[in-house]
Amino acid sequence: MAPHHASRSTSRSHKAFAQWGHSALRWLLGIVAAFIVLLALAIVVITNWDWNSARPWIAKQVSEATGRTFSIQGDLIVDWHWPQPLEQGWRHWIPGVTVQANHLSLGNPPGFAVEEAPDKGSKELPAIPNKESTAKRDASVAIQAMEGSSKTRLAVQAASKPGSAASAASATQAEHSALQGDAERSEQADAQEAERLIEREGARATVEPPARSADTMGTIARATATLRLLPLLSRTVALDTVMLTAPDIVLGRTRDGANNWTFQSTKERTGSAWNLSIGQLIVRDGWLGYTDGERDLALRARIDTFRPEALDDDNRYGVHVTLQGRYGKALVEGEALAGPILSLRNKVIDYPLRVKARAGGLHAQAEGMLANPRALSGLDLQVALSGSSMADLYALTGLVLPNTPAFKTHGRLLGSLEPGKAVWEYRDFDGVVGASDLHGSLTYTSAHPRARLEGRMLSKKLRLVDLGPVVGRSEAREKQLERKGRILPDDAFDTGRWNAMDLDLAFTGEKIIRPESLPIENLSTRAVLKDAVLHLSPLRFGVAKGKIQSDVTLDSRSKPLKVKAQGTAESMQLSALFPKVELMHKSFGRLDGGFSLTAQGNSIASMLGHSAGDARFYIRDGRFSKEMLDLAALNLGSVVVTKLFGADKEVHLRCAVVDLGIRDGIATTRNAKLSTEEAIVEATGAINMRDERLDLRIKPESLKWKFFSLRTPLYVQGSFADPKVGVEPGPLLLRAGAAVAAAVVAPAALALVPITVPAAEDDADCKTLLAPPKKP
Repeated sequence: MAPHHASRSTSRSHKAFAQWGHSALRWLLGIVAAFIVLLALAIVVITNWDWNSARPWIAKQVSEATGRTFSIQGDLIVDWHWPQPLEQGWRHWIPGVTVQANHLSLGNPPGFAVEEAPDKGSKELPAIPNKESTAKRDASVAIQAMEGSSKTRLAVQAASKPGSAASAASATQAEHSALQGDAERSEQADAQEAERLIEREGARATVEPPARSADTMGTIARATATLRLLPLLSRTVALDTVMLTAPDIVLGRTRDGANNWTFQSTKERTGSAWNLSIGQLIVRDGWLGYTDGERDLALRARIDTFRPEALDDDNRYGVHVTLQGRYGKALVEGEALAGPILSLRNKVIDYPLRVKARAGGLHAQAEGMLANPRALSGLDLQVALSGSSMADLYALTGLVLPNTPAFKTHGRLLGSLEPGKAVWEYRDFDGVVGASDLHGSLTYTSAHPRARLEGRMLSKKLRLVDLGPVVGRSEAREKQLERKGRILPDDAFDTGRWNAMDLDLAFTGEKIIRPESLPIENLSTRAVLKDAVLHLSPLRFGVAKGKIQSDVTLDSRSKPLKVKAQGTAESMQLSALFPKVELMHKSFGRLDGGFSLTAQGNSIASMLGHSAGDARFYIRDGRFSKEMLDLAALNLGSVVVTKLFGADKEVHLRCAVVDLGIRDGIATTRNAKLSTEEAIVEATGAINMRDERLDLRIKPESLKWKFFSLRTPLYVQGSFADPKVGVEPGPLLLRAGAAVAAAVVAPAALALVPITVPAAEDDADCKTLLAPPKKP
């Protein structure tokens, strides 16, 4: 019985399992049928539903999310497409939706109004240019870029081809990516979808954007987007392609920093936030304005994507931009070509750019690639700049550069312009400043509290006159000073921007092109600007076959400017200062020495007029005569030498020493003597650099009196521009006393460049002059 019973039991089990299996199959078929019915119902609903009834709800949600007034004033249309012809694999069978909204409008924050010319706007928000003025811009850049091509086409630049997420990861990872809206699509699919939307848009009548009032941030005539449904399950709105037709959007920032692109929701957030993912952006017949009260800037740009026509394969561009506006009183205008579609999905797309623009007297051209347009990073552009002064670059770039003559440069720009994280290099640039050549590389790093610029620059032939604007010198200013009877430059240094950027720059001028009277042969320096303090260390000059080496510090944190300077000079051949004398194979001697000064002032004149310090210099083994000094145009020295030694006598100079103490702009002699074979000449008196006046007494001490035509002490008095020499009439006008440096053999201005070398103090002829006076 037992075996028979077991057989019956097994039979019943199999029958029950079969019945359960048929039941499960029926349930599964029912679920599939229900899904198909629901899908069909969804298709019917999406196709036939009057989506305009949803406009108030959508407007309310957007208004609450942005804190602005939002409206859809035209039709809201939803088109179903399934299966999706541009997708591959299982995504081909996931339904997709194309959403189109007409006449959209988004308001500005309360009290924020951006007017349009001819309205004048306000100091808080300048008025943006009107559309008519911008639309008149010629498409010169576009014509040049498309030269040689009879037609244009829409294409996607494919410099890098990453594999799809489905092939690079497991099915689970691909499904997760699809839910998040980040799944990669092929570039071909993106391009085909863009062409489909553009062709669809092109078949429709041209539309104008709704009128934008001053209280409106932007309007859009028509917005079209392709939406994937599956990512909605993870609270992600995944828009593969967004096309904006005739948008008119204006961004603005007031003088106090308030802007209209920062949104504040009026509804308290509940639950997890929704995410927005956009694959690619297309703009047709668009307008974008920007106004900035802080910078007094107002711009208007027109943006358009070329229509997809049959083109040659080499055309890289598909977007044309024209720009017009003003920056302060300077006119701004420009034009650009860019890649056909702005991909926001891929981090590296090598987006081509070609730009030509000008702002006032500043002109810029650039062409190359932008690897990551979303972050403005991955720049690789050939850039050419030109303008009336490098200082003009500050307003547009933030670079703190000195006033210069007109300049032109071209080089390679690499790096990133991402706001707050910009790091770029202007590599291997070549150019001219005035008539001087310029070469080098510069690296800019955005940082807090100040950006930093570092690099190197070289000039193979530097015209000294091109440095004039840097130190405040020009022919016009020199003539003005001459009319006022002064010679020291009084143009103020512009230090207002020194706290805007740090600097570490090495500069070399290999050969100096200069007047004969100023034999600077070369120069080099390392300029370090940090915390508004400029250090020039070392600052080297090749002068008169010798050299001057100095360290200079200018501190703009104090008002007026504080200055510290110290330096030495070696082996300067004074005849090299005067080429006509050098042609006679005569030598004024060798000059060596050193100085240490502190000063305050905003110009060279005021610095010297408020200076303090010490200076000592020596001149050894030279010869001078009235003829030589006349050839050198040293009128003061010629008069003195004539009165002391006669008109025809050539005097051998053993040693001359000038030791000065400088206080409050007045240089006082501690020891100023000249030794010849015939006499020792001592100079006492004052050089008042604040008032630019001389008050000197020159007294000869005879070694061989028979050689002197005059034994009475002389005076040198008057202004730097017009000194007078005569027989001493009485007491000195300045009882404080001072010294003029080598007044006998060189212009009084040489005292302003004192020099010292320890070896000179050991010279036998100089030791005599350095010895303290004997007590009577």
